[in-house]
Amino acid sequence: MSRTAGAVAVLSSCLGTCLVVATLGAQTPARATSATWDAKAAAAYLDGRQTWWQSWPNAARDHDTFCVSCHTAAPYAIARPSLRSALSESGPSDAERKLVENVTKRVRMWREVEPFYPDQLRGLPKTSESRGTEAILNALILASRDAHAGALSDDGRKAFENLWALQFKTGEQTGAWAWLNFHYEPWESGDAPYFGASLAAVAIGMAPGGYASSPDLQDRLKGQREYLHRGAETPHLFNRAMILWASSKLPGVLSASERQTAIDALVAKQQADGGWSTASLAAYKRIDGSALDTASDGYATGLIAFVLQEAGVSRSQAAVARGLAWLGQHQDRADGRWSASSLNKQRDPASDAGKFMSDAATAFAVLALTERQESHESR
Repeated sequence: MSRTAGAVAVLSSCLGTCLVVATLGAQTPARATSATWDAKAAAAYLDGRQTWWQSWPNAARDHDTFCVSCHTAAPYAIARPSLRSALSESGPSDAERKLVENVTKRVRMWREVEPFYPDQLRGLPKTSESRGTEAILNALILASRDAHAGALSDDGRKAFENLWALQFKTGEQTGAWAWLNFHYEPWESGDAPYFGASLAAVAIGMAPGGYASSPDLQDRLKGQREYLHRGAETPHLFNRAMILWASSKLPGVLSASERQTAIDALVAKQQADGGWSTASLAAYKRIDGSALDTASDGYATGLIAFVLQEAGVSRSQAAVARGLAWLGQHQDRADGRWSASSLNKQRDPASDAGKFMSDAATAFAVLALTERQESHESR
């Protein structure tokens, strides 16, 4: 990308934020503010679930490592550091440290470790899907860690090298990556490559030291932007939320008007109680034929309230303020979590598998509630 093109991309992002603020400024601010929530309980829930995941036999992989999940491990990695200030913590929790050590080990042994799901055990093309998925999640977790440190580490740079080596260069998925498809919504399905490419954009955008402006990356980023842009008009609102988040980290993914359209579409799905329902974000159907839960839930509300703030919508604006108020009122005081239910089948919410959606819900609720708006207002 030329210096002029880069400036245009950044200007587009800034104009997008201004448009958001100007448009939403006319809305009536919500009267209610977020009720008090328990950061200590949220941290205890997240740490406990991550510790369980790390020792769960089904998560174990070769070389004494464990796989990184889209529901329990990855959201935890980006959300847990935001609780440190509230809890006066001096460094990562034990569960955080072990997760990063696991990711670092697999990044360093990339050519020796087996894929999460090899073709020989799960059928074609699971090796390719596993590698693409893991490369993105590894880069996301290490970029998040390095962003807090202020410098991109050698391991973080190696994770990105692994990532770029797997980017598609031809075909319908040019600019994207292979992504796991077990027909499980919303993270491992036929539509999920947009989710994966969005997470890759978030990782690239948050990597410190101006990584995204590296000259040798611009052709690769061009393909990625074009791929994500193709998803901008999809009726699949979960993917559009993810692409909106990507656009806040990687300028040039969406134009100002496209960002506003995505924001408006998400706000339109807000329910009367101030929350959002994950079931309303796409044409989901459970494989067991049971009815989807359509009430507001912690995952959709946390994700959308967080993404809207990332896109430049102020916490004081009606949609975000009402979403944050819903989160403040719906934390489970007994164990610290925010609840959400499976899109794929009816699960026992007390079971470990039944908590997967709540793991992600709690992480994004924390991100939404701890998001600091100063960085967006300074744009």
